[in-house]
Amino acid sequence: MPTPPLVIGEDYCEHPFHAKSIINISGMSYGAISAPAVRALSLGAAEAGCWLNTGEGGLSPYHLEGGGDIVMQIGTAKYGIRDQEGNFSPERAKELAKVVKAFEIKLSQGAKPGKGGLLPGTKVTNEISAIRGIPAHRDSISPNRHRDIGNVDELLDKIAHIRDLTGRPVGVKAAIGGWHFINDLCDAVNRRGSEYAPDFLTIDGGEGGSGAAPQTLFDHMSLPIAEALPRVVDALLESGLRDRVRVVAAGKLVTAARAAWALCAGADYVNTARGFMFSLGCIQAMRCHTNTCPTGITTHNRRLQRGLVVQEKYLRVANYAKNMNREIDMIAYSCGLRHARQLKREHVRIVETAGKSVALNILYPYPEILSL
Repeated sequence: MPTPPLVIGEDYCEHPFHAKSIINISGMSYGAISAPAVRALSLGAAEAGCWLNTGEGGLSPYHLEGGGDIVMQIGTAKYGIRDQEGNFSPERAKELAKVVKAFEIKLSQGAKPGKGGLLPGTKVTNEISAIRGIPAHRDSISPNRHRDIGNVDELLDKIAHIRDLTGRPVGVKAAIGGWHFINDLCDAVNRRGSEYAPDFLTIDGGEGGSGAAPQTLFDHMSLPIAEALPRVVDALLESGLRDRVRVVAAGKLVTAARAAWALCAGADYVNTARGFMFSLGCIQAMRCHTNTCPTGITTHNRRLQRGLVVQEKYLRVANYAKNMNREIDMIAYSCGLRHARQLKREHVRIVETAGKSVALNILYPYPEILSL
């Protein structure tokens, strides 16, 4: 049987999100990637029935072209959802809520946790200026944190405010550096009530990519998804919040086997940017920030963009998502299960030194509360 969809935000917001696909498109901003690339992703996502995350660069007309499910990411600079002073705009949030299915507050990403971003002025066209709400042809800097979110309680306040304002589910994206954050978050939710909980958590591993990330952060900061994901899931289980909060895993989960592992570890969904970049034709030239991408994916040079033919690439995007979902189900069937959402830690073994393996539920045992 096909893997059933899950509902995000059910009973806690006016418009819950019925998310169908296990595999979904992670945040890639228009501005960082080109208009043809966003158009191909949008059309492909609609064809495959998966969601498309806007990235922190705001919602562009190209994201809407396919008519599929959109998750609007709110980055530290509030691009696309800010007023003239750069502050969060409630009016703009209400407008966006008419066309997006959920909002995601991005605290950090695995490729460069604890660091903001820079969009070079050469990439800030008049169109991107209008979409993001920033001056044209000038370097645009994203802060390394949300200046209006200083602690866990302020984060929960922001989640509840945006959810009440828009009627849409609201989640949080974060790279994990230790256990204080997730433990403090769960404690605060239990203290204040489940209506303050994020509707979903997107956990990004340190493997997360960006061709514009500093090499030191890219290589050495943030826990890998293999450690971060089961620990976050355990914290939700121990606090009784696992059924309330959906979990999305990210961080170099490009193959069906890696995605199936994430489901075994406790994820509900898998986000990938790298896999969909490959489907667009990315050759990892590492020129993402130079406006000279030879495949047309991360450049606004019209001559270079001709290498990305939308009507061809959107089908590859759709096929990647469809085939990933099918192969994940095939792995589940091979484990004797009816669908992929029945995958558990005992269905996967981790190969360690000397070719020996250990069951994931031994390496990361479920909290004792579940074994009673």
